[in-house]
Amino acid sequence: MKTQVTHTELMEMEQRKRAHLINSVGGFKSVCLIGTVDKGGQTNLAIFSSIVHIGANPPLISFIMRPDSVERHTLETGFYTINHINENIYKQAHNTSASYPKEISEFDATSLTVEYKNEFKAPFVKESSIQLAIEFKERINLAINNTIMIIGEINQMHFPADCLSEDGYLDIEKAGTITCSGLDSYHTTGRLQRLAYAKPYLPKGSAVTINWERDKF
Repeated sequence: MKTQVTHTELMEMEQRKRAHLINSVGGFKSVCLIGTVDKGGQTNLAIFSSIVHIGANPPLISFIMRPDSVERHTLETGFYTINHINENIYKQAHNTSASYPKEISEFDATSLTVEYKNEFKAPFVKESSIQLAIEFKERINLAINNTIMIIGEINQMHFPADCLSEDGYLDIEKAGTITCSGLDSYHTTGRLQRLAYAKPYLPKGSAVTINWERDKF
């Protein structure tokens, strides 16, 4: 039997309980570490589960920030990194959400390693298998709840060479990337199947696995 929760019941629910419920009901989410550095050289690292693909041409990616964190040094230089989380670092990654003093770098506090590459201004997480260098492009204030969408353009990507398929698909599961649900539940993944490009009017159950020679995207 299914349980029903109405909007009224949601709004009357204890705040933390409601936050857990709403954050988990949307399903599994991308969870990454965003690395930054301010003009004084102070590094910062924070976990985000609101990473969203915006477009491929140009290559844009976004995340959502709470209003009370926007004026910190997170985006002071206009450059930041997005670093996938794996099984080896998820506990450390989770602990970056703690309220450390501004003068304390979460890299140091959680024993994650700062890594700079190709003269990019922001720090990567060395322990991350997939790393993205991002340049800030646009800030969108969401009036409905005062959060902020930050949109950036991918400047460079770093990932294991054997995880890239012929058609450009990046096998993040092979790279060890994990996912999350809710605010504090972390999960490994198990692929069911890669399917061919969907076409209309196919008989029920006729979807098949992708074939590079047959299925051109």
